[in-house]
Amino acid sequence: GCFFSLGEAEGERLTVRHGFPYQPSALAFDPVQKILAIGTQTGALRLFGRPGVECYCQHDSGAAVIQLQFLINEGALVSALADDTLHLWNLRQKRPAILHSLKFNRERITFCHLPFQSKWLYVGTERGNIHIVNVESFTLSGYVIMWNKAIELSSKSHPGPIVHISDNPMDEGKLLIGFESGTVVLWDLKSKKADYRYTHDEAIHSVAWHHEGKQFICSHSDGTLTIWNVKSPTKPFQTITPHGKQLKDGKKPEPCKPILKVEYKTTRAGEPFIILSGGLSYDTVGRRPCLTVMHGKSTAVLEMDYSIVDFLTLCETPYPNDFQEPYAVVVLLEKDLVLIDLAQNGYPIFENPYPLTIHESPVTCCEYFADCPVDLIPALYSVGARQKRQGYSKKEWPISGGNWGLITQSYPEIIITGSKLIFISSGLFLVTLQVLYKLKTAKVFEKSRNKDDRPNTDIVDEDPYAIQIISWCPESRMLCIAGVSAHVIIYRFSKQEVTTEVIPMLEVRLLYEINDVESPDGDQVPPLPTPGTGSNPQSIVPQSHPSTSSSSSDGLRDNVPCLKVKNSPLKQSPGYQIELVIQLVWVSGEPPQQITSLAVNSAYGLVVFGNCNGIAMVDYLQKTVLLNLGTIELYGSNDPYRREPRSPRKTRQPSGGMLTVASCMCGLSNLYSESVKKLRTSYISKSSHVSIHFMLKNKKENLYSVNPCILPFFLINTDLFSDVKDNSFSRSRSSSVTSIDKETREAISALHFCETFTRKSDTSPSPCLWVGTTLGTVLVIVLNLPPGGEQRLLQPVIVSPSGTILRLKGAILRMAFLDTTGSLVPPAHEPWREHNVAEDKDEKDKSKKRRPVSVSPSSSQEISENQYAVICSEKQAKVISLPSQNCIYKQNITETSFVLRGDIVSLNNSICLACFCANGHIMTFSLPSLRPLLDVYYLPLTNMRIARTFCFTNNGQALYLVSPTEIQRLTYSQETCENLQEMLGELFTPVETPEAPNRGFFKGLFGGGAQSLDREELFGESASGKASRSLAQHIPGPGGIEGVKGAASGVVGELARARLALDERGQKLGELEEKTAAMLYSADSFSKHAHEMMLKYKDKKWYQF
Repeated sequence: GCFFSLGEAEGERLTVRHGFPYQPSALAFDPVQKILAIGTQTGALRLFGRPGVECYCQHDSGAAVIQLQFLINEGALVSALADDTLHLWNLRQKRPAILHSLKFNRERITFCHLPFQSKWLYVGTERGNIHIVNVESFTLSGYVIMWNKAIELSSKSHPGPIVHISDNPMDEGKLLIGFESGTVVLWDLKSKKADYRYTHDEAIHSVAWHHEGKQFICSHSDGTLTIWNVKSPTKPFQTITPHGKQLKDGKKPEPCKPILKVEYKTTRAGEPFIILSGGLSYDTVGRRPCLTVMHGKSTAVLEMDYSIVDFLTLCETPYPNDFQEPYAVVVLLEKDLVLIDLAQNGYPIFENPYPLTIHESPVTCCEYFADCPVDLIPALYSVGARQKRQGYSKKEWPISGGNWGLITQSYPEIIITGSKLIFISSGLFLVTLQVLYKLKTAKVFEKSRNKDDRPNTDIVDEDPYAIQIISWCPESRMLCIAGVSAHVIIYRFSKQEVTTEVIPMLEVRLLYEINDVESPDGDQVPPLPTPGTGSNPQSIVPQSHPSTSSSSSDGLRDNVPCLKVKNSPLKQSPGYQIELVIQLVWVSGEPPQQITSLAVNSAYGLVVFGNCNGIAMVDYLQKTVLLNLGTIELYGSNDPYRREPRSPRKTRQPSGGMLTVASCMCGLSNLYSESVKKLRTSYISKSSHVSIHFMLKNKKENLYSVNPCILPFFLINTDLFSDVKDNSFSRSRSSSVTSIDKETREAISALHFCETFTRKSDTSPSPCLWVGTTLGTVLVIVLNLPPGGEQRLLQPVIVSPSGTILRLKGAILRMAFLDTTGSLVPPAHEPWREHNVAEDKDEKDKSKKRRPVSVSPSSSQEISENQYAVICSEKQAKVISLPSQNCIYKQNITETSFVLRGDIVSLNNSICLACFCANGHIMTFSLPSLRPLLDVYYLPLTNMRIARTFCFTNNGQALYLVSPTEIQRLTYSQETCENLQEMLGELFTPVETPEAPNRGFFKGLFGGGAQSLDREELFGESASGKASRSLAQHIPGPGGIEGVKGAASGVVGELARARLALDERGQKLGELEEKTAAMLYSADSFSKHAHEMMLKYKDKKWYQF
């Protein structure tokens, strides 16, 4: 893993990145160290050893990695980039660094080859020349193989770029050079001339040797393989078309797609393996990409889920002149890494232990939960294990290099990512991550058969099932998601399989205008819907707006949801099972607005959600809608903006000035001056509801516009995107009234269930819901819950606004509550119990008495004991004392930007408010005093993915999706950063290089066997002179000094000593193993080992044993 520590020098940045390398482009393997390297199109480098040992590095240029080459068993790696640079990475340190770089000026690099145990790297170029680089000094040799010398008169035209270089396995003095056009040359390095030239009329993609050095194989663009005898250059010894249809009368098979790569691997006991990618016939349209394994007379075609970027055959020996004994193939796909076991029949794949698949489709939201109940991860793990497919290889994962770091601290943490499906992953403090469970949310809906009948995507351009918001209660395991198509699904966790005959469903008509209702006067609260009886769990459409007709007379779509719930029985396997589906419906031809906030509470049995029209609360136990209000109705007579619900009988004229779009867009964050109270603006609205597009006004800076499905926070846009800086409202009446109605609409942006003081006069806390809006208002709704047990299902929950209103600048993002000691008061929750098993009588009695548990760290018996509400908006944070509702602390977080994410997290045994601003600053404030603790610049908001997925975690960390497939973690805590260095694994471990193959008596006697070559004699400066200075320039790397130390044998010796010391302690470690048996993921060897380490080293440094 790797890590970002903020505020450190650029070269010192540490970062942990989980997930699959985005847009992979290159692959390499060290067969002795057993380390895998993957390079990407964005210049990233990911190194993988045994599960739990991985590392992320980045080339500063960001150029694509075109090839990687290990210095086998040397703890170093060469990377070739698309900007024609070569870099030497030192892997003998915990954070790999570049020792040297070489930039080619006049030539473009196309292929590199470094022979085993050689320090001379062959570099092929687009012009067809080969240069030679000394990897120790990273300087060019004067020895160059020019293309015209290599092909001489064998071809009249330029042979094309170099696509292959390799030395004859039996004779290092002979170099095989493949040119793209189809010419192959065997070059004698000593005599500096070509021994043989092999010409073929089809372009070459790759070349591979037979280990005896008498034959080689080429793959071509017409889907053929040609096998050549070294000493017969006139024609191929054999031509094979692996996927060509053989025609009867001896005609050539039809051409196929190009074979992009071929490998030729021998075995002592049997036939050689020929492994290739591509080469399928052209009539296999729509067929998935394939890897073909030819072994003797059998040909296996292995279908892949994504296109193949590269593959490598893993062999028992690093020596090219020995029987290769292949045992596995590692296949790098566009979005996955697959390992195939060659030793077992049917070529099963290995189960991948790396946390690469954080998701199967691009992630749209990400949430983090720390300090979860201890039984939760094993529960998820056990149901998740059943989801795994069968038929994996029985063998251990072959990429097994490196050593784990010391895990100094750990806690159960869970990361949930959502797109169409939900992945629940757990992390073992910072460095490792494991996918526990995945859930497909789309399976509750009907899939369309034909194109015309596709799910309605009027609201969004993206996947109609995409998840936008996740709300989860780890204690009760209740999970709730809100999707792009204005749908909410509530899930309950069960270990039993069930078949749901009829999926419980509610449809909610959430309106903005209220017709035929006079504006409330006096202290009247808005009319509330009467709770449903709950007897009919089917579609209940609450008519809280009496005048709305359920079917539209003018044929407009009305009262229909965007997605259709399946009406057939649904088999639900153990894990998360659907409790209720809630959908917002179309109103008079207008689609429902997207959901901007969501909260679930297991103790109260309630789920609440809101959008820019209003708020709805559902009792998921009784399957009824309790509350369905437009945002304005929530205020009752306390609306500070004096907006009055429209009545169609009277057409009101705008009094005073009209809010224009521009003034709203730029001024909403400054609306909270005293002048607001004097402002009297009426709303005029037409009956149309166009879906809101949060287009950011960009007069000065052309920043970006935002998709309507992206982020609720962008309903309010601030000074950052406009040049109106004063608080005065523009009096222009030019903009259209409907757009005003849409742009200034107040959306629900934050929801929080809690037990607290709802009014100033309260003497004790009671269950309530705090609602935050995009206009910076916080309203409190009182919940009157029936007693537990059966009564809870029979009596209605009574919901009423309390009249309490608080205000901040900017949209409300986060609310939380502290007790008098400053400890966080968690929302009430129920403990999880198995729902699908009949309870016995004792249990029933217990559940009757059971009241929601609200766990507060301090005892709150005295009535005088009060609480603090912490409220964070886009602009400021306030701490308000309850029940008096006095603001005791206030902090303006940003003037020129806006907060994207605010979280209350624990840091150094206390809690604080952490904020991430759109201008790239990460800030933390103490609680309850809101003193600034930290303000560091990390990265500006460059794309919407960061805005959607950024969240803070405990212990001074944060995470976000840096690409559609990778989670980036960062730390802003010095302590975490210091611990991290110990926790990072070692990539390099001292390993003996295997013995070279025995040449045998007769081979030695008669000159057979491998011929060695003194390359120094040929390529050194004394023999070949200096290379042209203008050809390439040497750039010393930032890892130079540390790297030189690392390469010194002292470090290797130190590592070896540390390993010995650890082995001696093995006995002690073994005794502790039994005690850890009940630990979290006991089923999995990687996790088990990690947890043993964690327990052993929890409070000790390794030298204290």
